[in-house]
Amino acid sequence: MKKKNVKYINRDISWLSFNERVLDEAKDHSLPLYERLKFLAIYSSNLDEFYKVRVAAYRRSSRDPKALLQEILRIVDKQQNEFGSVFWKELVPQLRANRIQLRQNQRLNKSRREFIAAFFFHEVIPYLQPILLIKGKVLPFLQNDAIYLAMKLVKKPASGEEVKNKRKARYAIVNIPSNHLPRFIELPESNGQHCIMFLDDIVRMNLDALFPGYEIASSYSIKLSRDADLGIDDEFTGDLMEKISSSLVKRKTGTPSRFLYDNKIPEPFLDFLIQSLKISRADLVPGGKYHNFSDLFSFPNPLSPKLEVKSLPPLYKKDLESYPSMLEAIRDRDWMLHFPYHSFDPVIRFLNEAAIDPKVREIKTTQYRVASDSAVVNALLNAKHNGKRVTVFVELKARFDEYANLQFARIMSKAGIKIIYSIPGLKVHAKVALVLKKPVKNKQDAYAFLSTGNFNEKTARMYADHGFFTCNEKITSELKDLFCFLEKQDAKPKLKHLLVAQLNIKKELAKKIDREISHAAAGREARMILKMNGLDHPKMIDKLYEASRNGVKIDLLVRGICCLVPGRKFSKNITVTRIVDRFLEHARVFVFHNGGNPEMYMASADWKNRNLDRRIELGFPVWDEEIKNEVLKILDMQLKDNTKARVLDSKHNNLRKPAGEGQKFRAQIETYNYLKMLDSSRDLHIVL
Repeated sequence: MKKKNVKYINRDISWLSFNERVLDEAKDHSLPLYERLKFLAIYSSNLDEFYKVRVAAYRRSSRDPKALLQEILRIVDKQQNEFGSVFWKELVPQLRANRIQLRQNQRLNKSRREFIAAFFFHEVIPYLQPILLIKGKVLPFLQNDAIYLAMKLVKKPASGEEVKNKRKARYAIVNIPSNHLPRFIELPESNGQHCIMFLDDIVRMNLDALFPGYEIASSYSIKLSRDADLGIDDEFTGDLMEKISSSLVKRKTGTPSRFLYDNKIPEPFLDFLIQSLKISRADLVPGGKYHNFSDLFSFPNPLSPKLEVKSLPPLYKKDLESYPSMLEAIRDRDWMLHFPYHSFDPVIRFLNEAAIDPKVREIKTTQYRVASDSAVVNALLNAKHNGKRVTVFVELKARFDEYANLQFARIMSKAGIKIIYSIPGLKVHAKVALVLKKPVKNKQDAYAFLSTGNFNEKTARMYADHGFFTCNEKITSELKDLFCFLEKQDAKPKLKHLLVAQLNIKKELAKKIDREISHAAAGREARMILKMNGLDHPKMIDKLYEASRNGVKIDLLVRGICCLVPGRKFSKNITVTRIVDRFLEHARVFVFHNGGNPEMYMASADWKNRNLDRRIELGFPVWDEEIKNEVLKILDMQLKDNTKARVLDSKHNNLRKPAGEGQKFRAQIETYNYLKMLDSSRDLHIVL
């Protein structure tokens, strides 16, 4: 695709730049071996979703973005080659050096051969579905993202029969049952050597048993990814919950978006598969011998915890923990937690206390993605059992969490909790919980938790987010109005302090940018620090360009998609920094210098089309000076990072920052040490 001097990078090309940055972490020799394997798994998982969502959307569209799809294929092919090189030429030899052997077709001793045979016939065979392919007669259905072996077979000659003529080839497929069994199988240890095999290779070794009377001439791995869109054309009429439930079944049978195949497969063999499985050539993506490297998340480590990243024990705010009650602590002051550095326990404690406090009459909250066996949902159920009124807004359209949210919604609804389901045409992505006590002297007693991340105690150990507790009436009164709007969807609330997508967020953000432009025009310092996961909203990008042209210094911290083009005349005052490290940078923080009196907002919203135009998002102000300075310190550390940070150039190359006199600075580790110093009288420095 020809590079043009444009003002917007294509969002999917930018996303591939982000995934390349993930792949770079797997190349980092300073990381422990299993941490590098984890980043390969993340890269692979990300790419699978990209094909099921983004590429599938192009396939559905009426336009034919052939040039873009060719560019995507070119970039992915390059990255996949790098992926293979890192795994096979770097990490597998390092495993071997640590007495962990990933075996393929190497000779195995007798005990291991016997183990494989027993494992295959007792554990694997019950899940296998071998199918002979007959063009035009047998059309097998390939499961979404499942791995198959495609085989070329030739009939064995009868006993004593002399083979004179070339035998006719047959073709077949068989599934690799990694949905039922581990993808990586540990074989018996021998002489201190640990041996691990792909489940695929255990099946390969025993293919003769599946097709008696045939010889296996060759076998190659294939995989089909399907469109993940739910295909709900009309959200405004009928039962949306029922439509979503029905569409989840259809997702498994979605139209193909990628046919991944071993690039060693002969062209005639590939042609036969294309015709037999009715695959479009436009969906062909060459790959290696193995697929679904997201399974590396569960690659066995017989030497654990050796070769793994050192854990950072979650921190607890001692002053917060000293309170006998979370509600009492919140009544005294505002509190900010920084996950995953801080434990998520105070959030669960907050909800559990509200559930049993006799003075609490009502709890309202949103649910976008919650953990399996969710402690949050359990607290809400407990609150209902204790006679509280509980209202939960459940977003049924949270992609890939629709089923889980449906199940939790049914459980809560059965318990008597009031469930508000998805708003047609919108997703509710706001992260907020509101606890209401019985009024005292006609004064509302309300407590809130607002967050940049989900109510999910499991992802809170991996996602870097901020969580805010307050009982400030300016905020809680507007939250009450917001929940009323979500329930009734009639009169829009009048907001002075909160920023809400669909109501005022774009207008208010534009005002704050204009204010910085005015300061710059008056010769005063003008600056913004804007942290988010993604930036693709053209009007917001144009506003940033306008600010840059007028002398406003803009530091962007954008982890993922960024359609803004830095390094050009119209963006000369804008830098874009991307941080990829052990924790997923997920927070959204917007800081405006405001003539030396900084204004700070946190939000659930990225500056993307979907967030600002098609979702209910929530942004909230941070007024407490101590908390504000704490967050500014964290942002400053991220801008100083010269280890895991990359600066984007105009082509979205991930450029390393100079170390500066050889001193490395890693923001996530420094943030942990900083918060540990704040939360403890001991200043213990963690070195990894």
